[in-house]
Amino acid sequence: MELSGIWEAGAAFKFCPSCASPRVQSVEGREWICPDCGFEYFHNVATSATVIVDVEGSIALLKRAREPRRGFWALPGGFVEPAERAEDAAARECREELGWAPEWMEFLATFPNIYRYRDIPYATCDLYFYTWAGADDAAGFVADIGEAAEVASFPADAIPWDEIAFDSARSALRAYILARGRGFSLGHRRLSI
Repeated sequence: MELSGIWEAGAAFKFCPSCASPRVQSVEGREWICPDCGFEYFHNVATSATVIVDVEGSIALLKRAREPRRGFWALPGGFVEPAERAEDAAARECREELGWAPEWMEFLATFPNIYRYRDIPYATCDLYFYTWAGADDAAGFVADIGEAAEVASFPADAIPWDEIAFDSARSALRAYILARGRGFSLGHRRLSI
């Protein structure tokens, strides 16, 4: 994946956050150094955890209610919090955004992404898990109105690819659909959440 735009982060600091010097310098948009006080900051990769919820062959998607990418479809997921395991973050995001938490999940893959928030591009490493839900479970999905305008399930041949919010989600969905179609052993294990 091309990380276009990540170097724009170099313009984030106009002054040193430590001594207010205007001489703070960006190194390739991911590191800031102040020659006056020695301040150093690294704009490292953030981690997110997302779940592909397979509802009897269809994929549950949420229409984003806020920026970035408001009005686009996304999978339930979000940033991993400090001291939180990625699988716990994925389950928490499902619970928060769908009102439902999976009993099990399996790891699928990771994909790099750029998450642009308030004009700052954040490089992310997005971890994707998958799980299955029955029709009865899906009937109880309730979108968190602060996060999602609606929840809908799409068969693989009807996914609105041009309306998927993030490149990494498109990649993960394609990988999941390909693996499922080839009959790969997409097993499952119970989580201790």
